[in-house]
Amino acid sequence: MHKHEMQNVMAVILAGGKGARLEPLTRDRAKPAVPFAGAYRIIDFTLSNVLNSGIRRVLMLTQYKTTSLDRHVSLGWQKYFQRELGQFLDVVPPQQRIDENWYQGTGDAVYQNIYTIEREHPEHVLILAGDHIYKMDYTKMLQTHLESGADLTISTLKVPTSIAARRFGVLEVDETHRVIGFAEKPVIPKELPNQPDYCLASMGIYVFRTEFLFERLCQDALDENSRHDFGGDIIPAVIDQNAVYAHPFNDENRKAESYWRDVGTLDAYFDANMDLVSADPQLNLCDSAWPIWTFQPNCPPAKFIFSHDDRLGMATDSLVCSGTIVSGAYVNRSILGFRNRIMHCAQVEESILFPDVEVGRKARLRRTIVDSGVRIEPGMEIGFDPEFDRARGFYVTENGITIVTK
Repeated sequence: MHKHEMQNVMAVILAGGKGARLEPLTRDRAKPAVPFAGAYRIIDFTLSNVLNSGIRRVLMLTQYKTTSLDRHVSLGWQKYFQRELGQFLDVVPPQQRIDENWYQGTGDAVYQNIYTIEREHPEHVLILAGDHIYKMDYTKMLQTHLESGADLTISTLKVPTSIAARRFGVLEVDETHRVIGFAEKPVIPKELPNQPDYCLASMGIYVFRTEFLFERLCQDALDENSRHDFGGDIIPAVIDQNAVYAHPFNDENRKAESYWRDVGTLDAYFDANMDLVSADPQLNLCDSAWPIWTFQPNCPPAKFIFSHDDRLGMATDSLVCSGTIVSGAYVNRSILGFRNRIMHCAQVEESILFPDVEVGRKARLRRTIVDSGVRIEPGMEIGFDPEFDRARGFYVTENGITIVTK
């Protein structure tokens, strides 16, 4: 794939997700702005893929509670895109240019921004979700798209049918990878012919020929029965008449199994973070060949204080961000965000602390997620008794993870 061909591509990131299943962490922030792995936010993974793939024209469509997302993108990301060179990363809230409503579906979000895309004259539009965690070089997918002469190419992942049921769009392909069937969130997904119990799921990553995309979006907008969604309406309507191809996910994570996570529920979010504290995590954050970029605040280095009465200040199997002080306290299998204060004799186990959290003296946390700016009172115990936690107004997930917000 030549560089000039990448210049014919524009990326549109759908970053409007409400993230209802991540409540209460999404009470004040959009899902793509939720912190992940301590130093990052979920959106950083998609944006890093875009940047590392050499795409420099990006439209990011936002919708709900965008303040922290806007701030993060303008502080951390704008510097990589130079207007003078025709590059941009534009964060666009709903224009309500066509009607007063917010976006009806993923297709409608792109439809309402047709003018902005048209102005740039891209030959192809890459459509991405802003709330998944994975590493992918989109140039390889564009290569597939160009070589097959497709109108639309869909990136796919092999997923166990039990996981895909009711959750993913499921494709059927022929031996040339042409898509011959598509069902959105089927109850019984169509199995792969050579791999029973597995099916081919859509990752919500699409490359459209721009002209074809506009034609389909305009037709869909006139259809009163449509929910104006790519998976639900637009894709099923085109597979019979048009050249639609599947691109098997090319993973840049360089591990035995390909890594793609939709951290859509609190338990999935917790598990994906906990993977990172293990000795050999599935997600490789230390790969200089495919770096994850972000905004890092200016903080002093993390500090561990051994206090005078033989209390060790230590963290084992943990990720600790800068600005954090562990003072005569014990932290294990946890992720500590920026500027945390873990006070004397406190214990933090298997927990995720967002930035600016203070854990008071002798407090104990276990399997707990603590939102930004929360102060845990001295002596408090959280995550040991789910009923007691609920009685105090904390949210406890199915797997027994306690969420503490302000």
